[in-house]
Amino acid sequence: MQKSVSDVAAPRLLFDTDQSAQHWMQMMSARLAKRMPDAQYREDFLKSVHYEATRAGLDPQLVLGLIQVESGFKKYAVSEVGARGYMQVMPFWVRSIGANEHNLFDMRLNLRYGCTILRHYLDIERGDYFRALGRYNGSLGKPDYPNLVVGAWRNHWHYEPPASASLAVASQ
Repeated sequence: MQKSVSDVAAPRLLFDTDQSAQHWMQMMSARLAKRMPDAQYREDFLKSVHYEATRAGLDPQLVLGLIQVESGFKKYAVSEVGARGYMQVMPFWVRSIGANEHNLFDMRLNLRYGCTILRHYLDIERGDYFRALGRYNGSLGKPDYPNLVVGAWRNHWHYEPPASASLAVASQ
């Protein structure tokens, strides 16, 4: 896990075609516009979410659902127990897998930590999203939090690539 958070690469969209990347960005940006009015920051945020989620083997839309539930897309959110940033990462993770100079309010670092931690819990739970999300939130065995995240994922962040992109991938 330590190696996963140490390499801070510049975000980039990882799609089969530029058309698919543009379509995803337009769809997600429109959904996020009210919560993040600054178009340039919103684009950087979405590219970072997509990059970090993909890098960790996660669905970027799941990560957007998790962020919606955890912080309401507030960069400087702090929970009652001290979790920080978009993905509400607990500071002990910096000591466990990071470096002392890591700032959990830094957008990319917060996303990298959050995605790495969620991937870790998905691996522990052998792909069981409900249990992994419960571990992520510290509410293992309680359905409320996983249901909220999965609901946000499915109801607000669900994404279908355009038909032409699906056909291009299928024919390769």
